[in-house]
Amino acid sequence: MQSLPQAQFKWIMVYQCQLTKFVILRVLTSKRGTEVSLHLLNILFLFGASAILQSGNSSEFTVKVISELKELIMVHGKPRHPQSQVSVERANGNIKDMLHAWMADNKTHE
Repeated sequence: MQSLPQAQFKWIMVYQCQLTKFVILRVLTSKRGTEVSLHLLNILFLFGASAILQSGNSSEFTVKVISELKELIMVHGKPRHPQSQVSVERANGNIKDMLHAWMADNKTHE
């Protein structure tokens, strides 16, 4: 969707979950596949991958975006070792502590 230009931003990407109708908007400086892919990847990482990804644009555009996504998420090399999960487990512990503190401050037990 093209918008009224605001500085370098000239486009709005509209992402809508077809199940919930929840809409996410992202401002774009161009319609290039690279920029669209980065914003789409951010949304997919935040909300999870969709079973179906539908585009209102041409099939050439869709192929470019999918190719860019593939380049962004493909990892080549050895799988990570379980030791690399230490930071994730530490973050989980911190989050749990923060939630407990918030619940105590707000006298919430559930």
